[in-house]
Amino acid sequence: MIDIHSIKIPAVSPSLLAADPARLVLETKKAENAKCPLIHIDVMDGRFVENVSFGPSTVASLSREPGIIKDTHIMIEEPYRYAKEYVLSGADILTFHYEACLDIPLRFLTIQEILVNGGIPGISIKPETPVSVLKPFFSKVGLILVMSVEPGKGGQSFIEDSLKKIKNLKEMLYSLPKKERPLIEVDGGINEITGPKCLAAGADILVAGSYLYGHDDFALRVKRLLGEKI
Repeated sequence: MIDIHSIKIPAVSPSLLAADPARLVLETKKAENAKCPLIHIDVMDGRFVENVSFGPSTVASLSREPGIIKDTHIMIEEPYRYAKEYVLSGADILTFHYEACLDIPLRFLTIQEILVNGGIPGISIKPETPVSVLKPFFSKVGLILVMSVEPGKGGQSFIEDSLKKIKNLKEMLYSLPKKERPLIEVDGGINEITGPKCLAAGADILVAGSYLYGHDDFALRVKRLLGEKI
C-alpha cells in the first residue's frame, strides 16, 4: 500500500476519460512525463451514472506501469461487491460514491474491503451532497473527492459552489492530526482558472481531463493548473 501522504501536493491527476482509449498506456506515460504523481481512472457502470467506461481489465493493464499511482474512481452501484476486484486489479486508491451505498454500514463495509485487500479507500460526493455527511469517515479514508460537476460525463462546466464545499471540508479536517487527514481531490470542469481557485480553497489534488488531453502543451497545462510560473 502506498503512503498517500508521501504524494507531493498540490498535484494533478489527469483523467484518462478524456484520453485516446486506444493508447491508454502512452497517455499514462504522458502524465508521468509531466511529473503527475497520479493518473485518474473513471469507472462507470451505466447504472449509478448513465455512461459506461473502464473496468477492472483497464486498471490491470495500467497496473503494469509502476511509476504512477492508479487513482481509481468507481461510479458504480453496490461498490462493496466490487472493491476487492478493483484493488487486486491494481487500483492504488479506490474511491467510491457515498450515494452508491444505502446506509452507513455498507459504506464502512466498502472501506474495509478496500483496506483488507491493500488499497487506499477514498469516498466521493455529488454536487448536491453536503460535506457534513462525511464526518464519520474522516479518519477511515485517505482521500475525499468533491465532484464539481455531476458525475458521469466529461467536459462539463465547473460548479462555483464547489469552492465553498472545499473550504468547509478543509476547515473540518483541521481537527485531525496531519498524518490522519484525508487529501482533498476535486473533479469536474478543472482548467487554468478553476484549478488555482480550488487549490486556494484547500484542495490538494486536481483531476483534469479535457483541459489536458488532446493538447500538445500537456506539461505546460499541468503547470498552469498548479498556478506555477511558466
